[in-house]
Amino acid sequence: MVRWQKKSAAVGAALVLVTALVACSSSGGKQEEEQSSGGSGGSVADTPRMKVAFITHAAPGDTFWDLVRRGAEAAAKKDNVELQYTGAPEGADQANLVQTAIDSKVDGIAVTLAKADAMQANVKKAADGGIPVVALNGGIEAWKQAGALGYFGQDERIAGQAAGDKLTQLGAKKAVCVIQEQGHVGLEARCQGVKDKFPNSEKIYITGTDMPGSTTTMTSKLQQDKSIDYVVTLGAPFALAAVQSVKDSGSSAKVGTFDTNKDLVGAIKDGRVQWAVDQQPYLQGYLAVDSLWLYKTNGNTIGGGQATLTGPAFIDKSNVASVEKFAAAGTR
Repeated sequence: MVRWQKKSAAVGAALVLVTALVACSSSGGKQEEEQSSGGSGGSVADTPRMKVAFITHAAPGDTFWDLVRRGAEAAAKKDNVELQYTGAPEGADQANLVQTAIDSKVDGIAVTLAKADAMQANVKKAADGGIPVVALNGGIEAWKQAGALGYFGQDERIAGQAAGDKLTQLGAKKAVCVIQEQGHVGLEARCQGVKDKFPNSEKIYITGTDMPGSTTTMTSKLQQDKSIDYVVTLGAPFALAAVQSVKDSGSSAKVGTFDTNKDLVGAIKDGRVQWAVDQQPYLQGYLAVDSLWLYKTNGNTIGGGQATLTGPAFIDKSNVASVEKFAAAGTR
């Protein structure tokens, strides 16, 4: 955990820098009404209009990406940025979206690198061609090779280790770690991190775009192995499905998860889910767009050559009340 502590200090300094620069760079123009999603409000930058392509590997129906998008839109509104938000779950399709962005001569690209092998060539092509690129959410081991200026997210292995430590502290005996997308390096790293610190855990795979099927798969696993006393999911919708699976299987297992949404925060509050590892997706989207604006308008980079970590942090009953109002606004 020493490595995490050092990176956390660097992140704190980076975020202070971003806050200061944003405060100094905003214009005194017309005051705009604050976004209903909890956006930044305030005045819009008087810098030249920019066009930014924001390309993710979001799967349909995954509410995590709603939070990322809201953060990106809030920064775009403040920074006088035209945001072109697109996504595709498959790496090859996502790479094609990067090529489309290159062809349309955008001023910057923010991209997730969950499937870096498929993405790297086109991302590097953009960077080598003079289009600044930042990475977020996935690809912490690959963003430098791809030529990105910075990375905003969490170290998934370290986040998984924190979850494994949590299981040990809570006295868990056996856990199952549920992966909703095969081939996603970040999700695999989370489960590996859990196993690093909590060896009596195993992985199962579900299809994240098929929630009824996912629920059935988790139910079957819990019926087959009564020794499982903790289900760890890797996304808020799957945690809520796991709650149903625990009920359907007659298991007494508890549920913890990575990532949040409004419903998940409510489930922590009422005790159906014990905790969530929060990587602050709204912040990832916001910083990705804002960093491109800072680079284009003032030559700034963030992170000093290191990833800017937005997590992990835990949300549980002890602090869920402080998060609830932000979740209600759609930003946590």
